Amino acid sequence: MPITEHLIELRSHLIKICIGVLVIFIGLVGFSRQLYDFLSQPLVAQLPPNATMIATDITSNFMAPIRLTLFVAAFVAMPYILYQIWSFVAPGLYKKEKRIAIPVLLSSIVLFYAGVAFAYFIVLKGVLKFFITFAPQNVLPMTDIASYLSFAMKLFMVFGLTFEIPVVTLLLILIGLVSVETLADKRRYIIVGCFAIAAVVTPPDGVSMLMLAIPMWLLFELGLLLARVLIKQKVH
Repeated sequence: MPITEHLIELRSHLIKICIGVLVIFIGLVGFSRQLYDFLSQPLVAQLPPNATMIATDITSNFMAPIRLTLFVAAFVAMPYILYQIWSFVAPGLYKKEKRIAIPVLLSSIVLFYAGVAFAYFIVLKGVLKFFITFAPQNVLPMTDIASYLSFAMKLFMVFGLTFEIPVVTLLLILIGLVSVETLADKRRYIIVGCFAIAAVVTPPDGVSMLMLAIPMWLLFELGLLLARVLIKQKVH
């Protein structure tokens, strides 16, 4: 197709994505306060008895729950979003590529959700406990609700994307950009890179860095293992 028809097709899929997210957002917006209560539960559980969350901006009480609801809507709509992307890309793929792409697409969805769940149920609690424990004796922790939302959303996105490492590793090997042997030989450098990336993208504490770097390394090893299995199956 001409480039203009591709752009029209892309616009159609983007509109469908926006409508899908909007429909879910409208369905969830009535529960925006409950969603924020659920998100803030790990922090509230760590705060001293006399401490509470605060709003330093007059609009924060309204905007923070709404922003969270929009994020949750996009999170829930992720399978639909990826399906629309797949619908746009699929006509240009060969049958063999489609057979690989469908499991990769499904794995990406599951791994992204797993990463966000890992960040909420395991990482967030440990990181918050670390920061609050090391607060000076004469300081009473009272976190702004908008700041906490930005902190939590960044953490979720980082871990959600990090959990895609097995898929990325597998794709790089299957399309021939790198080999299993090359990645295995460079393992020590990749491990160092995992810790370096974790130090940059996580909050400035050792707990969150370790909780990101170690899963990154293990997920890389998982991608390498899956690639070896698939290559052996092709040979046989």
